[in-house]
Amino acid sequence: MKSLQLIFTSSRYFAPALLFASLNIAFGTWAIYIPRITGKLEITEGELGFAVFFLALGTLTIIPFVPRLVDRFGLGRMVATAILLLLISFIGPFAATGYAWLCASLYIVGICSGLLDVSMNTLVSELEKRDNVQFMSATHGFFSLGGMLGAGIGTLLKPVIPSALLHIVLVVGVLLLTNLMFIKDYRNLKAETQDREGGFKLRNLRPLLGLALIGFLVMAAEGAIIDWSALYLERVALASATVFGLGYAVFNAMMALGRFFGDKVSADFGSRLILILGCFIAACGFGLVLTATTWIAIIGFGVVGIGLSVVVPELFRYSGNVTGIKASEGISFVSGIGFLGLLTGPVFLGFLAQTFDLRSSFLALLCFVFVAGLISLSLKRN
Repeated sequence: MKSLQLIFTSSRYFAPALLFASLNIAFGTWAIYIPRITGKLEITEGELGFAVFFLALGTLTIIPFVPRLVDRFGLGRMVATAILLLLISFIGPFAATGYAWLCASLYIVGICSGLLDVSMNTLVSELEKRDNVQFMSATHGFFSLGGMLGAGIGTLLKPVIPSALLHIVLVVGVLLLTNLMFIKDYRNLKAETQDREGGFKLRNLRPLLGLALIGFLVMAAEGAIIDWSALYLERVALASATVFGLGYAVFNAMMALGRFFGDKVSADFGSRLILILGCFIAACGFGLVLTATTWIAIIGFGVVGIGLSVVVPELFRYSGNVTGIKASEGISFVSGIGFLGLLTGPVFLGFLAQTFDLRSSFLALLCFVFVAGLISLSLKRN
């Protein structure tokens, strides 16, 4: 829990944690309103999957350019710009009155999300190296906590807030004011600028290929839960409207719990064991989800969360410390592959649901995390 002590006793470390929380509060709010938005626009599951593709496309458009933007404008200023743009962009999908508007607004959200994701993970990696501390997993815990707050509190407030658009405007307003208070803590921080021997070479990324593939599969499963958990509980588990958002909320609660202890677990047991056990525990969780019994499925989402909780933070920590490349470059590579999974996973599920059914789509997610576990078994023990 030393990492949590760092975060809560110093604004230098709390400011990055707030960035992670803010990002997923926005996504958590989006997750609980997907059924209402799809109903308002009268679009099918396949059309929703195609719309989410534009979210993925936006992220993939910007990620290759983030290291250059960080070098050009400075890491701290890039992070500050990214969080402000991301929060404002989230109003677009909620305000959409047509399918084309929804797709275009999700593309913009994707650009801003990719910019923020790479820059804030680079910020944490830089702080860890400069200050000789470990708090990467804990900041990802705040990401999960943000999703829990966005979906959980949002679910409770839905009956008393007259519209989805008003809800997101209130959320964005609160998050903008809160983040503006802490921008000063990182605004002037710059990423490492020293040249590495031989410069950046693609061959330096070879040690990351296996981890990038694990990231793709795991984050595809995570992205699917973001966009499809509420619809799964509604249409497969036949849950009541009051609990549609609980699957995602419980998932994020367990993700947060695991990640708050993740830095200690990583130091004690090592990355390989974390990846293996995490992926196989998540596979068991998806097995519970597939029972299609409301409360067992909700518990299953929680088991998936605890299983995957420390996998992604460990991938980012590793990629930010590869010899021969800058942290922003290593993180861009792994996050680019991983976020391809995070954002195309829901698209894949949409087409599977359209072709077969939504339950079959979640069976595919079980296979994803199981294969990621098998790849983890092949990693070197050191």
